[in-house]
Amino acid sequence: MEIKVYNSLTNKVEPFIPLKEGEVSMYVCGPTVYNYPHIGNMRPVVVFDVLRKFLTYVGYKVTYVSNFTDVDDKIIKEAKKENKTEKELTEFYIGEFKKATQAIGSNIPSITPKVTEYINKIIDYVDNLVKIGAAYVADGDVYFRVNKIKDYGSLSGINIDDLIVGARIEENSQKESPLDFALWKKTNEGINWPSPWGNGRPGWHTECCVMIDTIFPSHYIDIHGGGYDLKFPHHENEIAQSEATHGNKIAKYWMHNAFINFGNEKMSKSLGNVVYAKDMIEKFGGAVTRLVILSAHYRQPVNFTDETVTASIQEVNKMKMVVKQLALKLQANDVDLDKGQATYIEPFLLALADDLNTANALTEIYNIMKLANQELRNRESDLEKLNNLFKTLNDMFGVLGLDIPYVKMSANDKNLYQNYLISKENKDFAKSDEIRQILIERGIM
Repeated sequence: MEIKVYNSLTNKVEPFIPLKEGEVSMYVCGPTVYNYPHIGNMRPVVVFDVLRKFLTYVGYKVTYVSNFTDVDDKIIKEAKKENKTEKELTEFYIGEFKKATQAIGSNIPSITPKVTEYINKIIDYVDNLVKIGAAYVADGDVYFRVNKIKDYGSLSGINIDDLIVGARIEENSQKESPLDFALWKKTNEGINWPSPWGNGRPGWHTECCVMIDTIFPSHYIDIHGGGYDLKFPHHENEIAQSEATHGNKIAKYWMHNAFINFGNEKMSKSLGNVVYAKDMIEKFGGAVTRLVILSAHYRQPVNFTDETVTASIQEVNKMKMVVKQLALKLQANDVDLDKGQATYIEPFLLALADDLNTANALTEIYNIMKLANQELRNRESDLEKLNNLFKTLNDMFGVLGLDIPYVKMSANDKNLYQNYLISKENKDFAKSDEIRQILIERGIM
């Protein structure tokens, strides 16, 4: 199966050929942890989790890294406001982010580094950039020389001349160029560390470079991902530092997801319509929230509206219904659910192999659900076929991270169900209704 992905670096859909056969290295920029994650934070959490699960399903060993930025001006400000240390604040919100990640159906990444664990390595990295002339010290701050990178802007398409025209240098700035960005910031406020240039803390753009360098010794990975808004300046500045340090652009493939909108407007704090992920998930459930996100291709905006949420609620209910009916039918006939084969999954996998097209993959799920319902209505249904459809659906749900549960029936459950059928056949409706209610409470019907 040929897998293709859209590479933001080349602006083309390209065949996905990992650097090392059978293995995939992936790094996705994580959150700055000073508040509860909003629903927009969940899009990369869902998108790259599906990519990881898909690649794993088709046989790759995936190392998926996503960081937590636990040092930042916003963190210092919020810690003061809540009368906590920065560590107390960030540890709490890291926990909340992980809760939201799992509640929406994503797995925790293979490795979740924190910036504060890499300070010494960040200092060494910045020091090397100074030594090779790619960075300079100015009154305790350290800046990167953007003019050292000939193709700066290659990822985002930003034109340097346009940036210079539009730039404004603050009065008394020590920067050689308005485009130069901070690698180390001198400060005694909040959490800070000693360095060759004085006390301070790292610049945002350097942190990811150092974590990638440390976790992946080759200093070059298969996939670097994140939200579209990170292309410039964050990812552009990561590439600049890596080009100066290693002569590469960090990753072979760069992937960026689009935004989440509410009522067709880009979600932003200025609009006052930020919705916390925990509230959305609590109200509608993880599977429904995730399905809304998956319903659009990752490079297209997702709209959370009454209509899209309602449609997802209906689809999740249909998924639950068909899975329960299949599980009930098969188990009542003593069919071993573990012996089913995902014989109908190929079109679904091909949809995901085409630049992770989750919208088309969902269409394939709906096709299999329709086929399963038709077979369930057949009085002489083929149990082996039903079992294969059951396995196919569960594998599909697993790859997309949709939690569609069913109950494994005990011997007592099966006897209860047989009594329900007998009571119904004997037209003892009071008894059959009583048993049916028990089976519903147990999640079997």
